[in-house]
Amino acid sequence: MVSGRRLAAVFLPVFLFSACFFLADKSRLRDEKITVVSLYPSVGTIRDWATLREKGLIDIPNLAVLGVYHEREFTDYHRARVYAETNQLDWFTFHPVSASLSPEVLFGKNACTVEFEKLFEVADGVLFFGGPDILPSLYGEKTSLQTRVEDPYRHYLELSFAFHLLGGFQDDSFPPLLERQPDFPVVGFCLGGQTMNAGTGGTLTQDIWSEIYGLETFEDVIALGPDAWHTNPFSRLLPWERFSSFHYHPIRFTPAGARFCREIGFEPEGKPLVFSAHHQQPAKLGKNFEVIATSTDGKVIEAIAHRRFPNVLGVQFHPEAMFNYSSTVRVRFTPEDKEAFNLNAYLEARPPTMEFHRKLWSWIAEKWVARHAGRWPRPESPLMINRGRSN
Repeated sequence: MVSGRRLAAVFLPVFLFSACFFLADKSRLRDEKITVVSLYPSVGTIRDWATLREKGLIDIPNLAVLGVYHEREFTDYHRARVYAETNQLDWFTFHPVSASLSPEVLFGKNACTVEFEKLFEVADGVLFFGGPDILPSLYGEKTSLQTRVEDPYRHYLELSFAFHLLGGFQDDSFPPLLERQPDFPVVGFCLGGQTMNAGTGGTLTQDIWSEIYGLETFEDVIALGPDAWHTNPFSRLLPWERFSSFHYHPIRFTPAGARFCREIGFEPEGKPLVFSAHHQQPAKLGKNFEVIATSTDGKVIEAIAHRRFPNVLGVQFHPEAMFNYSSTVRVRFTPEDKEAFNLNAYLEARPPTMEFHRKLWSWIAEKWVARHAGRWPRPESPLMINRGRSN
């Protein structure tokens, strides 16, 4: 019979080696950067990122954000670089894409495909941010008189990236990148959610008030009541009063949304206020999407989620907006507001609004961390070598 002392002599070194390796493994994981690809890295987007970190909504000390844009976009990204450098935001870097894109090649293999694959390899998540209207021709419709297109190349890049990530009705045989990693987090805000919907073969309502509600005047919109305002009609009706152009209205969750609420630890019956600044919405849903939240009257889609990929979420509102969390921003919404008031205090006083925002951001951050832990060690990529370079 082997003595306990001899067994200890044999197995103790193995145990100690394994323990040391495990601790070293965990230490390296902790020290590695959790990398999130952020489309549209404008000054405003960077400010939102900085506020979310400063206020603890994103509590990831080793976060690295990679701002991706196309060189032919009209946004002044040099100004954004200067802003990041001046404010010593060394965790925010930039990656321009230069390959040619055109409407005919967005929804299939194209000159950006290799670039998209590299981004997918190095990232722990992707965020699509808000912005101007998508060209309706890119989802098969004519252009409404209410649609305003400002930056076509931005839409070329982001729609094609969304298609590469998620697939779409445009080509059912195309293998989406998330087939390789179904738990990969992809989140979109406002235009970002619309991009995810149109990029997967869906369409958009080009103007909510005229197409959904059949209205033609701001006076008629005001008569609907504030729960049906998706931008602030008073900012257009009385511009000299300098009312806020955005608005807050409640949302409600569908049965599918109730499952999402339970996952993030939020009561499905809650109707949080959300930052709303849009006049379009998903109409026909993109491939594998379902509705998880609507306006309280059920007429406007406020959030969609993917049936196959569990960490893919598009919302029609702006949980990233720094105004939600600022202690200094003051606004007026209507003539009834005689004086400007603090926005964050306004939202804190209207539960469960801020509870929802905190839980939503906690869920998003947890998915980035889980994705990073599940795929470590990170595959090497030429993009990884250059990610800190401002070129």
